[in-house]
Amino acid sequence: MQAPCPQTTPPAFYLFPAANGSRDMSRKRHRLVPETFGLKRRRELGDVEADPLRCESGSAREAVAEIVRLFPRVLFEDALPPIALRSQVYSLVPDRTVADRQLKALQEQGEIRIVQLGFDLDAQGIMFTEDYRTRVLKACDGRPYAAAVQKFLASVLPACGDLSFQQDQMTQTFGFRDPEITQLVKAGVLTVRDAGSWWLAVPGAGRFIKYFVKGRQAVLSMVRKAKYRELLLSELLGRRAPASVRLGLAYHVHDLIGAQLVDCVSTTSGTLLRLPET
Repeated sequence: MQAPCPQTTPPAFYLFPAANGSRDMSRKRHRLVPETFGLKRRRELGDVEADPLRCESGSAREAVAEIVRLFPRVLFEDALPPIALRSQVYSLVPDRTVADRQLKALQEQGEIRIVQLGFDLDAQGIMFTEDYRTRVLKACDGRPYAAAVQKFLASVLPACGDLSFQQDQMTQTFGFRDPEITQLVKAGVLTVRDAGSWWLAVPGAGRFIKYFVKGRQAVLSMVRKAKYRELLLSELLGRRAPASVRLGLAYHVHDLIGAQLVDCVSTTSGTLLRLPET
């Protein structure tokens, strides 16, 4: 019986959330950018029918799977579970309320894990649970804390989908002793939230966070330095990525759009990415 849990490759850009405006305008903006990413994939696959994933259904799971395919596993020697950000899911699912509800359901079903990434209050990483479990086991193999990590993965992970855990929950519900919790922190599976509580974490995620923050700033700078602070999506993706963009332009463009750091404008030349007026 499961222990109770307290309440506490490139993608096709077919759907985007609008920051403001009517529902009709929001729907219009969601259809702005099929051409660039769609054509690239058609060239690779040879036929548009070979591309079943367009997120037209508004599926958060499909959106996560699409972003995960963009994750540069080789860059991290396949030591990290492929990570999608919540903002990237918003770039593919038109309604944020629907996206959040579907992500919550996937979380409660145990199919995904969500973690706080730390560089922003709203920055949350999303991983498929099996990817997380496999990479964490690999990272702790042969280490002094391996037994504590295996116990955590076997007892806590299947039973509780929360982002954080309380001390009484860890000790009373799941039977962890204080030294074992300390080992989980050393292993990078937990990070301290405050006294007596911990965030779920990804061992070795620090390098990813560093690359992500630098890459986001670099891609934003590419738009900022363009004439009128705007740039065609096709032109942006056709450029050589700066050295600081280690995760790939497409990976970051999903984030910029979903986080509403750029606006999408339909033009006769294609979709234009424009910095919002401040």
